[in-house]
Amino acid sequence: MNLLCEAGLEMQTFIHNQKWKFCFIGGIALIRWGEIRMTRDLDISLSVDFGDEKKYIQKLLEHFRPRISDAFQFALDNRVLLLESSNKIPVDIAIAGFPFEQEMIDRGSFFLFQPECALITCTAEDLIVLKAFASRNKDWFDIESILDKQGLMIDLNYIKSRLLPLCELKEEPEIMEKLNQYLKTSYHDYDINAQGGQYVI
Repeated sequence: MNLLCEAGLEMQTFIHNQKWKFCFIGGIALIRWGEIRMTRDLDISLSVDFGDEKKYIQKLLEHFRPRISDAFQFALDNRVLLLESSNKIPVDIAIAGFPFEQEMIDRGSFFLFQPECALITCTAEDLIVLKAFASRNKDWFDIESILDKQGLMIDLNYIKSRLLPLCELKEEPEIMEKLNQYLKTSYHDYDINAQGGQYVI
C-alpha cells in the first residue's frame, strides 16, 4: 500500500471513530474520476456546524501534527486546517458548513484505490463544481480530464444547479461561460445556459 493510501486510511479511520461526516476531494478524488496522476497530499471536506469549529479543530490537533505554528487560528480564519499524517503526508482539511458542501459530503461514496484501501470521495459532479469554482488553470485541465473519462455518465444539470449560485455569490459569472465552452466541446454543443440544459442540434 502506498503512502497516500496509508495516510488516507489513517485520516478516514480517525474521522469515522469521531462519527463525523466527510469526504475526500482534490487530487485523490481526481484519480477516481479523471486522469490518474501523481498527487502528494490529501484534501478532505469535513462537515462542521457553524459555531462548532473550535471543538473539531482542537480534536484534530490533539491527534495530528500541524504544518504551521498558528494552525489553530489559521483554520478559524480560513476554514482550512493544515495537518500532517503520521507518515508525513500533507493533509488539508476544509471546514465545511455551507449547504452545497454538506450535500457533497452526503453524496460521497467509497472507491477502492488499492487492495484494502477504500476511501470515501466526492462525486465527479461535485468535483467539477469545486474545481470550476476555484477556476485555476490546473482546475480546468482537471475538469477536462473528468469530462473525457466519465462521458455521458456526468449529470450536467446537477452541476449547473449547484455551480450557478456559487458563481453569483463569488460575482464571477464568467466561470459558467467557461464551463459551458468545455461542455460544448465534450458533449456535442450541450448548452448549460439553456433552460435545464440541452443539447443543441
